[in-house]
Amino acid sequence: MKTSPSLGCCGLDCGLCPRFYTHGTSRCPGCCGDDFFNKHPSCAFVTCCVSKKGLEVCAECSDFPCARFDRETGMTDSFITHRRVMHNQEFIRKYGIAVFLEQQSRRMNILQTMIGHYDDGKSRSFFCLAAALLSLEGLNAGLTKTEQEVKERAIGKEDLKSRARIARESMEQIAGQENVELKLRKSKK
Repeated sequence: MKTSPSLGCCGLDCGLCPRFYTHGTSRCPGCCGDDFFNKHPSCAFVTCCVSKKGLEVCAECSDFPCARFDRETGMTDSFITHRRVMHNQEFIRKYGIAVFLEQQSRRMNILQTMIGHYDDGKSRSFFCLAAALLSLEGLNAGLTKTEQEVKERAIGKEDLKSRARIARESMEQIAGQENVELKLRKSKK
């Protein structure tokens, strides 16, 4: 039985996806979360991992990585980054799911702060990418820098455009230091 919808059994960071934080009908509840099967009726990973084997994530399977992961190169993204799918699975195999979920929870808390205080309506996907790809130390440093700069410039809560710009610049600076590109990679057709 799947208990953590913030983590896809395939290794996607569902809790760091823009659709996880969307309001309305396009909101995704995360992997096997409430109403998941109405939105995602057929997922080969869920069918095998959760329905047939009763696992939380594919990393717990003795057959991992199986043929389902052959196309999961991490080189292209959808509306969520796929760059960490295999990394997440390997991390879980090495350190356990509890350690992974604790770190993911910290990332989600930082993301929720960014969305709640710095999203101008156009930055949610960017913040999700930053939360998924930057180190926890980098995320914390970026958020601290953002908070300090907003305070120093006395930018009010109503000026979301300026707040978002500062947050994006802070996260981009950290990304540069960590050699991380904060952009979704689309497939070349």
